[in-house]
Amino acid sequence: MGETCSFPAMDGEGPIPGYLATPAGAPKAAILVIPEIFGVNAGIRSKCESWAALGYAAMAPDIFWRFAPGVELDPDVPEQMQEAFGYFGQYDPQLGVKDIEAAIHWLKRDRGFAKVGLVGYCLGGRMAYMAAARTDIDASVGYYGVMIDQMLNEAHAIAHPLMLHIPTADHFVGPEAQQAIHNDLELHPKVTLHDYAGLDHGFAAEFGSRRDEEGAQLADQRTRDFFAQHLVP
Repeated sequence: MGETCSFPAMDGEGPIPGYLATPAGAPKAAILVIPEIFGVNAGIRSKCESWAALGYAAMAPDIFWRFAPGVELDPDVPEQMQEAFGYFGQYDPQLGVKDIEAAIHWLKRDRGFAKVGLVGYCLGGRMAYMAAARTDIDASVGYYGVMIDQMLNEAHAIAHPLMLHIPTADHFVGPEAQQAIHNDLELHPKVTLHDYAGLDHGFAAEFGSRRDEEGAQLADQRTRDFFAQHLVP
């Protein structure tokens, strides 16, 4: 069962709120679940609960805590989708990486986890890439990450395993961006890329019209196997 939590920010601005789900027994490891642009909504909480059911502690930080704390949006509601785009425009990924680093420190130092992984979606997928390049996260997974093609100059800094799920019909990440990602990351020893032919952005959402059941099941199983390999002793 999940509960609200908080952890200290790196810059001392204040505690960062989040949602933490823990398993019944001793956790195998911890996983950060970085949301899309819709906040820590029911879908993200459900993903945390699913990781807890598999024996992990899973924590979703409120990435918009500085300007829209506690917001929960539904991408199937057009007005809320537009609201989410506004928050995306306000979000500072440089501060976001620091927040992820703060979460890693909290889970390792205060909560005693030896290994911490990260899985992110959309904006969170971009943050998965940035975390792999800039933090000591032990393993990262990004689903349909946006703007990664604009940050490929950081690929040399990826020191821990990174997996990216790339839907080929992603209307936010076009063919040229996808090709750039493949060109620069395909042979990287720490990076694994998976394409999903014909699928669009958001195909692994827990709920709603964007979900593709077959694609989501395949990607999620690959993610489970990836974390079992890299996080569990």
